[in-house]
Amino acid sequence: MTELQRLKGLLPPEMQSWVFVEAAAAADPPLITIEEIGRDEVEIQLDLEAWEALALDQRNLLFWHEVGRIQNDAVPRDGWEMAALAIGLGGAIGELWVQDGLLLLLALGLSSFAGYRLYMKNNPEKHLQEAIAADERAIALASRFGYSLPNAYRSLGSALKTLVAQTRKKRKRSFYENRLDALRRSAAKAQAEMARSEGSPEAMSSENVYG
Repeated sequence: MTELQRLKGLLPPEMQSWVFVEAAAAADPPLITIEEIGRDEVEIQLDLEAWEALALDQRNLLFWHEVGRIQNDAVPRDGWEMAALAIGLGGAIGELWVQDGLLLLLALGLSSFAGYRLYMKNNPEKHLQEAIAADERAIALASRFGYSLPNAYRSLGSALKTLVAQTRKKRKRSFYENRLDALRRSAAKAQAEMARSEGSPEAMSSENVYG
């Protein structure tokens, strides 16, 4: 079984007919990413050389993170915002020439709305919150596929720590570090809930998510 086939088997059954797993074809691709490829179809793309250098459990949890993004409807999509911004700005310039106040206001309104949508779409805080939500989904999926809760947290924490060590760009490294901090808080909360429900603490301290 190839790695792509193995990962396909890690998809929830309800997603296997419309989510595809493929090797990335681009030059210098990201480790793993998702892309909408058609109506109701999504592709998970991998840099297989870098991917297979990771430990198996790290790969599994990073893969489930992307699955979690799909489940949360956080798939990047080609939007209309850039086209609308260009049309609005072009229209505003044209209306300045012909001096039609109403059409100028409409063009400026379209540009402003498109610009706001672009800002929200590329907002770093929004991206971080989406990633944290997908990490929670990944933990749940790991449990669904037979991982104990402590091992799921440890595996994802170890994977994120590895990405921090491998990432040179400060902004991207900070993004992974913030996800690690959120994962540590989530692990501490899960540990407290397990202790309350079972009457004894599970061996899963918040530091253990770092692997």
